[in-house]
Amino acid sequence: MITRTTLVEGPVTVAAYRCRSGPDEGPQTELHRRWSVSIVRRGSFGCLCGDRRHELVPGSVLVGRPGDEFTCTHEHRAGGDDCLAVYLDEALADELHGRRGVWRSGALPPMAPLVVLGEVLGRAADGDDACGLAEIGLAFASRFVEAAGGEPHAVLKPAAPDRRRAVHGALWIEAHAGEPIDLAAMAREAGLSPFHFLRLFSAVLGVTPHQYLLRCRLRRAAGLLADDGRPVTEVAYEAGFADLSNFVRSFRRAAGVSPRTFRKAARGERKILQERLRRAA
Repeated sequence: MITRTTLVEGPVTVAAYRCRSGPDEGPQTELHRRWSVSIVRRGSFGCLCGDRRHELVPGSVLVGRPGDEFTCTHEHRAGGDDCLAVYLDEALADELHGRRGVWRSGALPPMAPLVVLGEVLGRAADGDDACGLAEIGLAFASRFVEAAGGEPHAVLKPAAPDRRRAVHGALWIEAHAGEPIDLAAMAREAGLSPFHFLRLFSAVLGVTPHQYLLRCRLRRAAGLLADDGRPVTEVAYEAGFADLSNFVRSFRRAAGVSPRTFRKAARGERKILQERLRRAA
């Protein structure tokens, strides 16, 4: 019994899989329909691809190439497994250079770079930030290509037109930060693929598009908290956060205090300043 939950869909699709098969269930043969890399978060299972058998445990990575069959078994333990799968469309798979030798259906053992980034991917999947999830999923696929033997991408040296494009992208993100935008929308506005936009933006501005989007939202939230008396929940939604708990965590991490404490401190500072101005007059 397998259930799939699509968390974000587009050029980069991320889905959560939960399998509850056990030793009493028969083998399950499936077909890879897209280029994919999946990380095991919990449990274990066996996988037969061609004439090779793999045993996957937490941290292992299942690799898929369109058209290839694979068979999963769960003869070792009951309880099944939980996995996160990252699917790429045809253009992104080409851009990552994963087809030539590296992107073969099968599995990889837990590898340090993939385990670490896979944990970040899992934390993002547990939240509600689709943009961040797509971005981390794309980074995970790129890291897979490098870890599996592909050459790392060369460091970009953006020309003037590229730098302008990155700046335009940043301004567009700032103007639309209160909306539910994602990496694909940012890339479309810039006229680039999501992967190339992510690399270009990061090379020019030193932060990823998602980091910049988050900081735009935090900056707007700080202004609203300092100047507005509306409830914190409304401030969160106005700034572009879809979830209050995510906003509170992000704000506390950035400011060192909760939104309510920040509001009190900001208003206190303003009152002190106003009092000084009155005395000076």
